[in-house]
Amino acid sequence: MSVFLVGAGPGDADLLTLRAAQVLASADVVVHDRLVGSSVLELIAPETLRIDVGKIPGESTSQDDISDLLIELSQHYDSVVRLKGGDPFVFGRGGEEALALSRAGVEVHVVPGISSAFAGPLLAGIPVTHRGASHGVCVVTATAEAGSRVDFERLANPDITLVILMGVSRRRQISQELLRGGLDAGTPVAAVQSASTDLQRVVRGRLDELADLDVASPAVIVVGRVAALQLGLRDVVADLVASS
Repeated sequence: MSVFLVGAGPGDADLLTLRAAQVLASADVVVHDRLVGSSVLELIAPETLRIDVGKIPGESTSQDDISDLLIELSQHYDSVVRLKGGDPFVFGRGGEEALALSRAGVEVHVVPGISSAFAGPLLAGIPVTHRGASHGVCVVTATAEAGSRVDFERLANPDITLVILMGVSRRRQISQELLRGGLDAGTPVAAVQSASTDLQRVVRGRLDELADLDVASPAVIVVGRVAALQLGLRDVVADLVASS
């Protein structure tokens, strides 16, 4: 019994690893998330069983149910693929699924994917680290388990790039907490929406404008000096879109 945990990357199928494409092409069943790009799903063979377990507000498959489903499928199919947007272990809860599968005696194979935390900024021409502008990068999710919270005040460091996933709906609170933590109101911010797809758009501003930026999910938010940079990578995006 075995299950492949596969990273689908940020959206465009051209950003899949070769290994991911090979595993998808030979899968008997694919259990996928909502944000997996349509061009990636098109790589799945027509006869392959597809199961959408994407989490959406107000209507979601529980994590325990997904793990139980994978265990059950592994007993009936030779090649089961759990397809996740980005990388399975970057806020993808792949670790939880891997543990559940291992405890049930199911062999787990991991195929890494390109996380939108890095691909999003890159495709907008924003390096998450840059000499003289950023000494490091911190990737954080704006969502947390019930009863806990992300303390953005503690993450306010002008020398570190802050990359925020799943933060669009909480951007006002994020801005307020970062300002209370000591970041300057003029700190550059950028939001990269639908990175690597033909719907990609980049919105830039200042930290005190973050709450009012015209951006919708899915989007990656970048806070820090590097968010003001635009390193001429638009041709990369155009090439990706043209080939999809």
